[in-house]
Amino acid sequence: MELESLSVSSEIEGIEFVEYATRCPQEFGAALLAMGFRPVARHRSREVLLYRQGDVNVIVNADAGALDGESQKCGSAVLLKALAIRVPDAGLAYRQALECGGEAVASRAGPMELNIPGIHGPGGAVLFLLDRRADVSFYEVDFLPLPGAHFNVPALAGLHFFGVVQYLPSGDTARWRTFYEKVLGFAPLPEDVRFGVLPRGMVMKSACARFFLQFIEPPAAAEDAHWQEGFNRVALGVPDVAHAVAELEARGIHFVDASLLGNPELGALTRTLVGGTQFELVHHAE
Repeated sequence: MELESLSVSSEIEGIEFVEYATRCPQEFGAALLAMGFRPVARHRSREVLLYRQGDVNVIVNADAGALDGESQKCGSAVLLKALAIRVPDAGLAYRQALECGGEAVASRAGPMELNIPGIHGPGGAVLFLLDRRADVSFYEVDFLPLPGAHFNVPALAGLHFFGVVQYLPSGDTARWRTFYEKVLGFAPLPEDVRFGVLPRGMVMKSACARFFLQFIEPPAAAEDAHWQEGFNRVALGVPDVAHAVAELEARGIHFVDASLLGNPELGALTRTLVGGTQFELVHHAE
């Protein structure tokens, strides 16, 4: 991806959803239930479910071909495959992304479904660009409510979107920093500004100050180890980490020993869930 400078950036308004591709939707769905999510709708034409709590939308895609060949090679049964970014004007943001060297993703919209513009992200993932200028939301068009489900699902312990951790090959941070700066108006934070319990890697903040990206390159001692490029995990903000951990542990979610990670008041990391997935908690009051 060769990036060129643009004079105008499309500042994001937040995260609309994250999408996981999986071969084990029932098992992964059970893990999401334990995390406080609830299934609320099914896609009109594909084997896809929408889970929600508070402002956090998680799409679970078990449709045929959801896990591509590269995913099959790495053996993952669950992968974080897409990040949908909410912008003021999706068309403008999409054009800027292409002018910056972004590669377009072919539309996967079916009849009566919204055509959401997207570009290739890290490791084969997709960055979707959505706006809310239409009178009807994406979820109302592409999904059908599940019987008896309610879209307003209370957030467990105040959980809300905070950020996404992105794994990169060695030396790739500068390229992605430029991309997020020019296309989406992100800005890098000073090196001494950190959130949560994992201090390594560059952190970028959206212009709306509601979402963060953390870039992690492989450690020098692990240059020969397998390092899967892509979106690695979702970080969820909580006003009280200890309270959130206690509530989630009571629901069967286990956490990495806090003594191995740093200050437990700043954050926590779940142990590996279904398919190798993890969620990170970060102390953050909305």
